[in-house]
Amino acid sequence: MDDGWKKDVTWVLMAVVVVFALQFGLKFALHTGSPLVIVVSGSMEPVFYRGDVVLLRGIDGNNINDVHVGDVIVYKRPGYPYPIIHRVREISEVDLGGKIEKCFLTWGDNNPVPDPPYPTPYGSVPCVPAYAVEDKALMVFPKIGLIPLDIRESLGMGG
Repeated sequence: MDDGWKKDVTWVLMAVVVVFALQFGLKFALHTGSPLVIVVSGSMEPVFYRGDVVLLRGIDGNNINDVHVGDVIVYKRPGYPYPIIHRVREISEVDLGGKIEKCFLTWGDNNPVPDPPYPTPYGSVPCVPAYAVEDKALMVFPKIGLIPLDIRESLGMGG
């Protein structure tokens, strides 16, 4: 009797377990729900290209001071479906309803101008408030996300 298929199934199951363990381990170690993200636009070329995978570390109120000018951060913008990953060009402070908050002027390395004003409940500000920053880029793995990105786009799931 041929046991080759049992070995194949065992290897596939082991690979799935390793991938899930790695993902869970990265989420735990890097304090983020999305430790690996695929770059979907060319706004950060030549640092990140479309299809690159970026390793992220979570940012919150406890470590927001770890973000410096020149770092690449990920933030969510109201009304925009995808997180934005752009470089910090300047750090300032803004008054948001009587609370002074750190604020990051950002734009993509391949963009000629800063990101548009950020909408807050207290009006638009010319930078990204600290509360909107979710992650900081640590490392890039070139092009390994091209195949999943192409599959998503061919299925009409967007970039």
